[in-house]
Amino acid sequence: MSTLVLVINAGSSSLKYQLIDVASELTLVKGLIERVTDHGQALDQALRQIAIEGHVLDDLVAVGHRVVHGGARFSDPTVITAEVRSAIEDLCALAPLHNPAALLGIDAAVAHFPSVPQVAVFDTAFHQSIPPAAHTYAVPKAWREDLRVRRYGFHGTSIGYVTRRAALLLDRPLDETNLVVLHLGNGCSAAAVRGGHSVDTSMGLTPLEGLVMGTRSGDVDPALPAYLGRVAGMDLSAIDTALNKESGLLGLSGVSDFRELLAHRAAGDPDAGLAYDVVRHRLLKYIGAYAVELGRVDALVFTGGIGEHNPDLRADLLGALTLLGAEVDPVANTTGSGERRVTGTGSGLTAYVIPTDEELEIATQSAQVVAGM
Repeated sequence: MSTLVLVINAGSSSLKYQLIDVASELTLVKGLIERVTDHGQALDQALRQIAIEGHVLDDLVAVGHRVVHGGARFSDPTVITAEVRSAIEDLCALAPLHNPAALLGIDAAVAHFPSVPQVAVFDTAFHQSIPPAAHTYAVPKAWREDLRVRRYGFHGTSIGYVTRRAALLLDRPLDETNLVVLHLGNGCSAAAVRGGHSVDTSMGLTPLEGLVMGTRSGDVDPALPAYLGRVAGMDLSAIDTALNKESGLLGLSGVSDFRELLAHRAAGDPDAGLAYDVVRHRLLKYIGAYAVELGRVDALVFTGGIGEHNPDLRADLLGALTLLGAEVDPVANTTGSGERRVTGTGSGLTAYVIPTDEELEIATQSAQVVAGM
């Protein structure tokens, strides 16, 4: 019986794909097609490459699609029907850059594989367990009810994957495990996870809120747009662009890549030094808040490109968490690869590096949904 799932992550001008055997958890083929103008043609190109590498897709279990925003409606992976597709389209207002692109990928895959179940795996779904006190903004009721203004959170597929891996590494039942998860990449978010369920996260209505990111500001005073409109004559579109694409590391230091930032900081660049300090401060603030919210932290998890590949940042953060009893293991933190503990055996706070695998998570969830049909 086949256990192959094709995973598609469609961007507005790109298409990432992976063919995964969920039984062995092996990625058989993966690729990225850029400068896409027709997603159907891009998928044709991907399928040709898969065929060249010797794989036949006559017996796919499912095609799994990454969909960024599921709103409050979708808390689980969902087989895509006409009604579900319409709901994803309705949510484009909440994710105007991402959901329309996902629909292009879905439509292309349906055209190529009309008899294969198509499954949407939502980036927001993992955070639907966040309680009202944490996801509700103190704004007018009409905004909350009619305009769907609330905290949704993102990176849920990644956080769900590393949460289960962390429980296994801790050798604790998932429902008895409390974690603070830091997904640190070009986009960054923190999450408080109790018993395998998200109870708080730093991103909000959009991915702009929370931690400092490559080009996103993270938390700012909500009155900032009104202020910029009054004193600088900026319109909302310009402010939105600036906060999402010209802020964060880029706005502070002139570079958006964390590796470049560290190089500039090491060379004595004061702007890079300030940017690093702002990143560190914001991370410690969220870690501390989530530790209090959880009441007990069994592990701090680092994932994402920055989280996985920056031992100095990990050591710096852990060195500042003496209140939680953190004690970095300098050898484990700077050597090795893959999943590993980076705190000493006597540390009061356990910390792990766990590389994320969102595509495997999408494939696994897609196969599980189809098996339950």
